[in-house]
Amino acid sequence: MHNITADVLYFAQGSQDGPVGPEFGKSSPIGLLVLVLLLIAVLMAGWFFHRRFSRFRRRTLFAEAHGIDPFDQEALDQAMKEAGLYDYRKKSKF
Repeated sequence: MHNITADVLYFAQGSQDGPVGPEFGKSSPIGLLVLVLLLIAVLMAGWFFHRRFSRFRRRTLFAEAHGIDPFDQEALDQAMKEAGLYDYRKKSKF
């Protein structure tokens, strides 16, 4: 009979042939650049979503308060311009 505990310990240790030495575990500056670019992309996506959602929510609340169909863009834009609440900021292409 085999000793099961010894077999398990042998497999749990893994191989010792992997990369070792003073250079093992060091990353290149490219990895840091990739992480920074991903962080910037996530922050920009969040900012664009926040702007779009805020504009949508503001328009929806105005439409509900004034009895306008939220999907009738021309009527909603005209009513918001008359009320002085129209958002003239440039809309994002995203």
